[in-house]
This record gives sequence, structure tokens and C-alpha cells, in this order.
Amino acid sequence: MRFTRTSKALGLAAIVALAATGCGGGNGGGSGQAASDPGKIITAYSNEPQNPLLPANTNEVYGGRVVELLFEGLRAYDPSGKPVNALAESIESPDSRNWTIKLKPGAKFTNGEAITAKTFVDSWNFAALSSNLQNNGFFFESIDGYADVSAVKESKGADGKTTSTPAPKAQTMSGLVAKDDSTITVKLTQPEADWSLRLGYSAFYPLPSEAMKDPKKFGENPIGNGPYKFAKDGAWVHDQSISLVKNPDYNGPRTAKNGGVTFKFYTDPGPAYTDLQGDNLDVSDVVPSNALKTYTTDFPDRNSTKPNANNATLNIPGYNPNFQGEAGKLRRQALSYAINREEITKVIYNGTRTPAKDFTAPLLEGYSDSIPGSEVLTFDPAKAKDLWAQAEKIKPYDGSKPLQIASNTDGGNKEWIEAVANGFKNNLGINAEIQPFAKFAEVLNLRKSQKLPGLTRAGWQGDYPSLYNFLGPVWATGASSNYEKYSNPEFDKLLKEGLAAKTPDEASTKFNKAQEILFKDLPGLPLWYRATPIVWSNNVVKAETGWNGGVLYYNIEAK
Repeated sequence: MRFTRTSKALGLAAIVALAATGCGGGNGGGSGQAASDPGKIITAYSNEPQNPLLPANTNEVYGGRVVELLFEGLRAYDPSGKPVNALAESIESPDSRNWTIKLKPGAKFTNGEAITAKTFVDSWNFAALSSNLQNNGFFFESIDGYADVSAVKESKGADGKTTSTPAPKAQTMSGLVAKDDSTITVKLTQPEADWSLRLGYSAFYPLPSEAMKDPKKFGENPIGNGPYKFAKDGAWVHDQSISLVKNPDYNGPRTAKNGGVTFKFYTDPGPAYTDLQGDNLDVSDVVPSNALKTYTTDFPDRNSTKPNANNATLNIPGYNPNFQGEAGKLRRQALSYAINREEITKVIYNGTRTPAKDFTAPLLEGYSDSIPGSEVLTFDPAKAKDLWAQAEKIKPYDGSKPLQIASNTDGGNKEWIEAVANGFKNNLGINAEIQPFAKFAEVLNLRKSQKLPGLTRAGWQGDYPSLYNFLGPVWATGASSNYEKYSNPEFDKLLKEGLAAKTPDEASTKFNKAQEILFKDLPGLPLWYRATPIVWSNNVVKAETGWNGGVLYYNIEAK
């Protein structure tokens, strides 16, 4: 059968309807304004990416927004989240396990190198091979042979901590074959009806041959096939900016309506907001907390706020002795009950956040706001104190130092973390404080090293519209963004069963059953869902966000 993914994993109609009704002011349309200038460069808020810009090694928002503009994959997602074919002519499967992908002819990278079936096969094997240390290798888990190329050897050090060393048993995935220049065949370990949905995510982008010869060098000056390309050698000025220009040879579904995008890096949203007001910055998806009540009047007809598939959590590393064992389990629950999500989303975020009810996002099909165990997300100071007291009887809390909450300060996080810390102090009698970092990349590196002294802010912006995408890559054993190394075999088993389900309803039932385990273990505390406010300068006709809250930079029209 020809596989066409529409609303199976995502309530597209719901997203379109919700996206049309913003929860902030501003018409977001720029109607009646001057005609756009398709050659003008726009400037946008950002921060220093964590790693060199390789698609399979970029899984944080600031690097991701650049990679998505530099590359094009087999599929892309339109603003509502619907997947559309990009480099793929067709994606077919008779049984949801054996897939045949036909490529459109003539695709090339900006250096002139042809993009063939072998290009994709080589790129995916490079991404999955554990010795290449690519963060997003986990996304190829469904392909036959992935277990061999991704194998690692685990050992315990003198400090008792487990370390993983790459130990691949094969160099290529057996289920991935280039039949000819335009045909790729993929065999999965089990039938997965929605497997092709994920093919628009950046981990599946093609790479030119030189990228695999010297990945680090390539990542500093990447060559892609997307709507934009690097402006010149040295376009990435570290800790300052990245400059992209329109790719004149691009003919895919995301044609740029402007001449380029320069991402300017900020470590504080305040100066960025001032630059926007002075028309020295053109668009930002970060509004300072103290401007959330005024941005609609500060930027009349130049703002937009739409619900999206995006969430925030407070993660608790399992290696922290205070949160291990039965006492640790009680303390995790106590922390959750001590957070007043309703008040924070109203007072600090002015309604641009909604208290979380689960670990995913409401815009995804299959979402449930009544998963057993989710009552732990309610604010109940008395219950929090009782649970903490029960934990103390089992094992006393080591409060010799304040409980630190690691966070970047550029994204307007300071205020809500202070509110959470005050809640811990008032309701649990423990001192807590922010552990501030100027760059989001620094927080990720600390998490990856497993050296967090306390908790950490975290969150997830959807890669592709599916409940699984908010669960597997974040909480499955060995997953790419499972920095705190949570592991529960029963949870993993339910995820696998959900992927193999024959109907969307069956899949959602399994995924939500898996969430019940998360609510028992609480490796992280769901906080809220985001409705991302964006604002733009007088230099822009209009701007908008897509289904996952990301700014559609290619769609921005400049004057």
C-alpha cells in the first residue's frame, strides 16, 4: 500500500483550529502593511549551539533551528504539522515493516554533489554507528541491524558510576539498502505503521561525503541542500552569530520568502527585547518574563501566540542520593506537590503556559489529561509536607547545600525557578536556588556529563507529531536525550508495543500506559505546556510559528 500519513499520530484538525486562535493578543497578520522584500536579510534571536552543526548530532533548539534551514530530508512538515514529501517521490510499504523509498531526481547539495539513495544510506549508518558519537543515533532504533551498529560496552568506575564505551559489532545496518541511485529499501525489526512520519526530522537528513570524513570540521561550516546556506566561510562567529543566505537552487516545499537569516546570540532576553523595540532585531521567540503582560501593546499587530506541541519539565537525576530508593521516590512526589503550576503560569507567564497534565502535549492525537498517577501534578502543600516527612523517617535528607536547579538564563527562566525554589522552601523546609548558565549548551553539557549537583530544567519541542516522540527519545533506556539515564524495562516494553500497534488508538493506549510508569517513577516533573509568544520589528511584514512552536523563518517576509 502507499503510506500517506495524515492525522494518524496527530490531530491535525485540532492543531489547525487551535493555531488559528492564539492565546495572546495581536493579529499576527501584518495586513495592510508594505509589500515584502524577498532579498532582505532578517535578524533573529538565538544562542550559541551546543555542538558543530551535524543533523544527527544536533538535538537542542538553538542548533536545531539552523540545521533545519540548511538541510532538507525525505519529508518536511507544513505549519500545521502535516508531513509532505520533499526529496522523496514516494514512501511505500505492503506490511508496515518493509519500506521502499523512491527519490526525486536531480537533488544536489550546494557544493554540486548529487544526492542519491547511497547518500541517505551512508548518512543514516554514520548517524547510528556508536563510535561516531552522534546524539541522534537513537532515532534509527527501528531499523534491522541498529542494535549491532549502536552497541556499547558498559563498565563501572571506582566511583561506582557506569560509563558507556562504543563497541559496534557492525559498521552498517543490515536492514538499510540502496537498491539503485533512486531506491532505498528499509526493513524494520517489527511493523510500525507510522515509521515514515519521523522521516522529516533532522536526524534523517542527508550528508555530503565530506561530512563523514571530517565531521568536526564540516560542522563548523556545513554544506546542505535546504532553503538556506552559510553566507560565507566564517559565517559562524562563535558566541556572536550565524549568518545564512537564501539557497537559489532550492526547489522544495519550504522556499524562503526572504534573502537570509542572521541569528544573533543573546545570553539575556532583556537586551534582545530592547533591540526589537529599536528595530535592531527583527524577530524573537523569547519574551522576557517582565514583558509577558505588555508585549501585545509594545508590539501591536506585530505579535503572535499560538498553542503548540512543546512542554517543560523539571528533571531529577537518578544518581542524586537524596532521590534514590523508597525515600527518594517519596521526595520526588513531595517536590511535585510543592509546585504551584497554576499560579506560576498565570502570574509569571501571563497565561502563555498551561499547567501540565502529562509528559507529552495536548495537540497530539491520543493525548490524555487523566492518566493514573497524574494527580501528583496538583498543588497540595499538606501532602507535600507529609510525603517529605515520610521520606525523612526512611533516610534523612542531606541539606548541607541548597538544592540547585540548573538552567540557562537567556530564556526567561530565572523568575519561574525562583518561584519553584520558594515553594520548596515554604512547603518542604529546604533551601533551593537557581544554578545559572549563560548558554543552554552549558546546561546540556553538564547533564550529559552526569554531574548535576541538583535538578535541571528541561523540556521537549516536538520533532515529529507523535506521542512517542515525547516519550521515546527522552525517557527510553539509552535514548538520545535521556541525559539523566532513566531506565525502566517495563516502560521500554510498552513503548515498543505502542510502535507495533495496528491502530492509532491501540498505540495511544500503550503510550499512555507507559506514562503511568513515568508517574510512578517521576524521573522528571511535568510543569507546563507552552504557547510560544513571538514578536517582530517594523522591518517585518509578518512572522509565525509552526505546529511545534518553532519560528517558520523561511516564511518571514521582510520590508
